[in-house]
Amino acid sequence: MTRDEVFDYVRDTFGVEPDFPFDMDFVSAVARHPENKKWFALLMRIPADKLGHDYSDEIDILTLKSDPLLIDSLVENDKGFHRAYHMNKRQWLTIELKENFADEDIKYLLGLSYKLTNRKRKNGSS
Repeated sequence: MTRDEVFDYVRDTFGVEPDFPFDMDFVSAVARHPENKKWFALLMRIPADKLGHDYSDEIDILTLKSDPLLIDSLVENDKGFHRAYHMNKRQWLTIELKENFADEDIKYLLGLSYKLTNRKRKNGSS
């Protein structure tokens, strides 16, 4: 999926427009729940060497909340999946959008992130 395809999918599926919350940064965008304003996706453009590559060309990444066991499996077995860049590395996953992942896999992970970040707090915990 490309960055624009992610935006289109999030808009069509969750009814959410991209939000650009960072001053003077019109590239990095978040998708957040309308009700609680929690982020469920972060799209950024970063130098590839920030993810351990030996080149510094800018790449688009998508960061999503996920299950820690799923994150472990994806990071260990699939090139292009990383422990989160710029978020909690145990609960968030970064995907290089330049890699050739099936759109359905990214859509599944977007849906999972949406569900995980939409949980209601009970007794002071999330």
